[in-house]
Amino acid sequence: MTVPFAFFAAHVVRTERISPALLRVTFGGEQLTGFASGGRDQSFSLFLPHPGQDAPVVPVAEGEGWFHAWRALPEEVRAVMRSYTVRAARPELGEVDVDFVLHGDAGPASRWAGRAAAGDRVLLIGPTEADNPSVQFRPPAGNDWVLLTADETALSAAAAILEWLPAGTRALAFLEVPDGADRLELSTAADLELHWLPRDGARPGVVLDALRSAALPEGTPYAWVAGEAAAVRSVRRHLVGERGFDRRAVTFTGYWRLGATEEDLRAEAEAAA
Repeated sequence: MTVPFAFFAAHVVRTERISPALLRVTFGGEQLTGFASGGRDQSFSLFLPHPGQDAPVVPVAEGEGWFHAWRALPEEVRAVMRSYTVRAARPELGEVDVDFVLHGDAGPASRWAGRAAAGDRVLLIGPTEADNPSVQFRPPAGNDWVLLTADETALSAAAAILEWLPAGTRALAFLEVPDGADRLELSTAADLELHWLPRDGARPGVVLDALRSAALPEGTPYAWVAGEAAAVRSVRRHLVGERGFDRRAVTFTGYWRLGATEEDLRAEAEAAA
C-alpha cells in the first residue's frame, strides 16, 4: 500500500436515518484519530463483513500484497469492499460519518447498512495525510464560479464540498435525489444557487435536462460532476461540447453504473489495466 493511506479498524457508534433514501453511519475507533480526511470529496475504501461474520476478513498482515491475498480468498469469505465518501471526520473524537444510500437488500452494502448496530466491526483504508490523491475537487486558480452536479450517491461529497467553499465563491449545485423528501439541509459560506431535482420514479440522469435549460453565469467555470456513470458522461459532453467548458476544468467521476455491481466495475478496470 502506498503512503499516505493506511488501514483503520473501526466500529459502528450510531446510525441516523437522515432521509428516506439515506442512512448516516458514524464509525468510531482509537485508530481513527489518525484518519486525516482532506475534506471535500474525500473517498476511502470500506470493508464489510458477510452475514454471520463478526468482522470483515482482510489479510492486513500481508502488507502491500494485501489486495492479491484478499482476492485469493473465496468470495463468500473475503470482506465486501466498497468505495465511499467521507461526510464528516472528527479525528479528535476518532469518528467518521458516512452516508449510505439504502435500496433494501439489492446490494451487500445496503443490506449491511440497513441492519447496522452499535459495535458492528468494519475496516477502512483511508488517508493519513490531508492533502492526498483521493481528493479530486481541486478548482484551479482564476476560476470565477463553481458548478456541482450529483445524484444521491455523490450527495455527501457535494455537501462536504459546499461546506469547504469559502465565502464569496459563486456556486451552482444541481442535486438529483430519488424523492423530494430526500432534500437535506446544507450549509455553505458560498454564494449558492441550489437546485434540488427529485426523480420521482424517473431513470437516473434528470440533471442533464435541468442543465440544458439553465442559464449559467458568465466567466470562467470549474465543474465537478459525479453520480451514475452514463449520466456523468452525458453531463460532461454537454458542458464541454455545448457550453464550451475547458475539458481540463471538468472533474468527473462515475460513482456507480446502472445494471453493474462494483465487482463488475473493478473487474473491468483490472482487465483494462
